[in-house]
Amino acid sequence: MSEVPEGIVVSETAPSDARPSASLMLTRSGESGLEVLLAHRVDELAAFPGYWAFPGGGIGKVDRNAVEKISALSDFKDPIEAATHAGMHRELIEEMGFIISSPGIVESAETETRKAILEDKSAWMKAVVDGQVPFCADALIELTRRTTPEFASMRFENRFMFMHCKGEVPEPALDGQTEFDGFRWVTPAEVLSEWKAHQIKLPPPIVTILMEVEELLPEFNGDIGALSADISSRAPAERTILFAHGVECIPVPTTTLPPATTTNCYLLGIPGGEHILVDPAIRNEEGKQRITAAIQRMEAKGGKLIAYLFTHRHLDHLGDLTLLKEISDAEIWASAETAAALSGHVRRIIMDADFIVLSGGEGAIMWRALITPGHCPGHVCLINDSGLIAGDMIAGMGTILIPPVEGRMEEYLQQLQRLKGLEPHLLFPSHGPILSLPQQTLSNYIEHREKRHDKVLMAVESGLEELADITIFAYEDTPAAHPILARQQTLSHLLAWQRVGKVSMDSDLWRLAGGG
Repeated sequence: MSEVPEGIVVSETAPSDARPSASLMLTRSGESGLEVLLAHRVDELAAFPGYWAFPGGGIGKVDRNAVEKISALSDFKDPIEAATHAGMHRELIEEMGFIISSPGIVESAETETRKAILEDKSAWMKAVVDGQVPFCADALIELTRRTTPEFASMRFENRFMFMHCKGEVPEPALDGQTEFDGFRWVTPAEVLSEWKAHQIKLPPPIVTILMEVEELLPEFNGDIGALSADISSRAPAERTILFAHGVECIPVPTTTLPPATTTNCYLLGIPGGEHILVDPAIRNEEGKQRITAAIQRMEAKGGKLIAYLFTHRHLDHLGDLTLLKEISDAEIWASAETAAALSGHVRRIIMDADFIVLSGGEGAIMWRALITPGHCPGHVCLINDSGLIAGDMIAGMGTILIPPVEGRMEEYLQQLQRLKGLEPHLLFPSHGPILSLPQQTLSNYIEHREKRHDKVLMAVESGLEELADITIFAYEDTPAAHPILARQQTLSHLLAWQRVGKVSMDSDLWRLAGGG
């Protein structure tokens, strides 16, 4: 994204009406110790496709109605808490085919009962009221809560519930439901080892929960009940958003292109080692506090910040250097084009194919720099086995603006093809949530932009000459597009066609080159 075009109003605050949701950490005693149940989310899901996660889902109208119908829920003072317990029991039947018959005891749901609930969620409430399905209001405890960060278009307050299973646990029944296509019981140590090796994908809240369990379980002599009670009794620790091992995201409030209201700053490095901070775009005290807190957490684990790195020179990515120097005297790194905008403050010029080695901690990690112009001259991406720090090449929400003055649409398309060829594990955008299907995302971006590019040329071929008319033609399939942004993007496409000799412009009128 680039600076906001004049006249566009930007929302300064993230939505506050986070929707309630619930997830359940089920554990059991396995041959190798404590095991946790994880299920694999199908690639077709909008949120966290291809991730391993706990069972769970949104708390809806059916669950709130259940509070009034199921007498066991009347003891809860908080109606949302009561609805959360109802919703989690319902989700467990739908997604895993599990019924909690008593605290710690899991049984398989009757096939017909589950089928009815899958067809109509309210059938669960009716089955409980009629005595066909047991409901244990005291079976689950609330472990912790996490609220979706403000970079997401839809926010949830997710309550993580917990239950340790006693005795034998039946195999989950995944038939009939459409969210998961696999499951596994695995120790926290095993799943975190796979995550650190970038072999699997885990939602950030689950990463930190499993880290806490793995770290503290020995202190409780393996007693998961005592450990869970301890976690539940404490206020949640300051949220750390770990998109991947060595990749922490810190959303920084910025004036950027709607619907985004933040720029994702990335703290790269592993505990105890060297770190760099990518795009610390702080311009006010709130942003400074967020970055300061992240650096202090990193330093408390023995880490050291060695540099601030800026992906490009747009103001929603460049931080106030005075504020940054108050936090740390780390060096400033950038491409030559970005360095020119920073008036001599840059200590290292980042060039294409440069390697950035961060030593210490569990061992050195390395990132390769890519100069990817198109959105902005000198735009920098970083790639390693964890994924691609994508800057403004792609967005997790909204769109990418190619500014007519400094952007080049044809170069942008070329760089998207280049990034696709690198097959990154994940995409870490500057705006919006993580993108977990890189090939699909990059293919969609390329297809969308090439289609628009061709349509702009088609408009000129059809005899349209004025920018306004060409814009209407090119964006007829996107009536909700902001008119200023649509006009700017159309102009970027026209300028690209002009540079390759397909069209020409005279007196603000666009025609095929050579009058063809």
